[in-house]
Amino acid sequence: MGLIQFLRSLFFGSGPQSAGTASRQYSDQWNAGSSSANQNSSTPTATAPETVRTRPKLVPLRRHKKGRNRQLISGERGLKTAPYQLAVPDVTSPGTFLDLSRDGDSARRADWELPELTTPQDLADWLEIPLGHLGWLTGRYLDGKRPLDASKAHYHYTWKQKRKGGFRLIEAPYPLLRQVQEQILDEILCCVPTHVSAHGFKTGCSVLTNAQPHLGKDVVVKLDLDNFYTRVRYSRVVALFRGIGYNREIAIWLARLTTSAIPGNLRFPGGQPKLMSLFLPRHLPQGAPTSPALANLVAYSLDIRLNGIAESFGAQYTRYGDDLTFSGDHKFRASLRLFLPLVRQIIRHERFVLNPKKMQVVRPCSRQLVTGVVVNQKPNISRKEFDRLKATLHNCVRLGPESQNRTNHENFRAHLRGRIAFVQQLNPARAEKLLMIYNRIKWS
Repeated sequence: MGLIQFLRSLFFGSGPQSAGTASRQYSDQWNAGSSSANQNSSTPTATAPETVRTRPKLVPLRRHKKGRNRQLISGERGLKTAPYQLAVPDVTSPGTFLDLSRDGDSARRADWELPELTTPQDLADWLEIPLGHLGWLTGRYLDGKRPLDASKAHYHYTWKQKRKGGFRLIEAPYPLLRQVQEQILDEILCCVPTHVSAHGFKTGCSVLTNAQPHLGKDVVVKLDLDNFYTRVRYSRVVALFRGIGYNREIAIWLARLTTSAIPGNLRFPGGQPKLMSLFLPRHLPQGAPTSPALANLVAYSLDIRLNGIAESFGAQYTRYGDDLTFSGDHKFRASLRLFLPLVRQIIRHERFVLNPKKMQVVRPCSRQLVTGVVVNQKPNISRKEFDRLKATLHNCVRLGPESQNRTNHENFRAHLRGRIAFVQQLNPARAEKLLMIYNRIKWS
């Protein structure tokens, strides 16, 4: 009877049951029946129908909102007088104000020993600048919260062409804003821990610590996040400051001090409309001292998920800025067809974009290079990079250091010494040879 029911469901529909359920029931019945029948007869056993392979798909995370936030909002609006200076007006009720200073988490701030800030005046006192100057730095008095042109902005804008095509916008803050951002970095952001897999722009971490987990692996997979800083929007920075315990008022002010909104008339190289849509929203500026730390903290959930899926496949995962690296043994190499689609889904769910042109799968027969460090057997510098630096030092001895300073470094002597120090971390014997040549250079 089981076989007849299965054929009927296959040709005429499964009725209330699904085809997969019917096939599983048939398989169970047939296996049970065949095991008893084989004891009394030599009837050949039938095989269950083949299962169809489906592409793996992740279930997105569900983030539940806390009800207490909605209650706080209802109790903070409609105030007849401003609860503090530069309070936000309530647009739903003209002539009233919002109090956004009540929903902080003092216990969380105390865990990381963060400064106690409740109102904009507290923030101005902590930064030791007048409240009016602080509002000017955030663009509070500008129409649309955006500078009309570059002359009224707090950043110096420079377009630089990438080696593999495209352009990068460098937004360097002017001295006053840079001083404010450095204080936010030193006294707030550096106190909040990042994920252990993140090695970029952290005290005690370097390109060497990022490369060490991938030594001697059977395969190394390198991925790159496209426009990493630019895709971290203002809303995510506000959410980050809220997550470390600050109320909405302070989170908004801190986010405006650490993000950038470019002028609408800023010229884009090549007239590319894609660049305009990418940079016009308020974002993390590449060139601000706070951007690396903020990007590491925003990518915390990305690191958790990628590290978790790497461990489930028996692989290693590290991230240095926008460079993602995975490595593993031969079993991991055989599962890349399953692993890489899952990684792409996680990156997309975390609102980042993968650069498909920079994806590399490197096996032991090729040079495995992770953030400038060769990791095939032991940490080492690439032969090409060593020969280039050695030739530069020889030319400095023969022709003088001025002839080799093609990129106009202000302190070319310290620049060369730093490159030798990097080689010394990886290969002390080679660094000793370079240092002997360096000591023969005649500096004017």
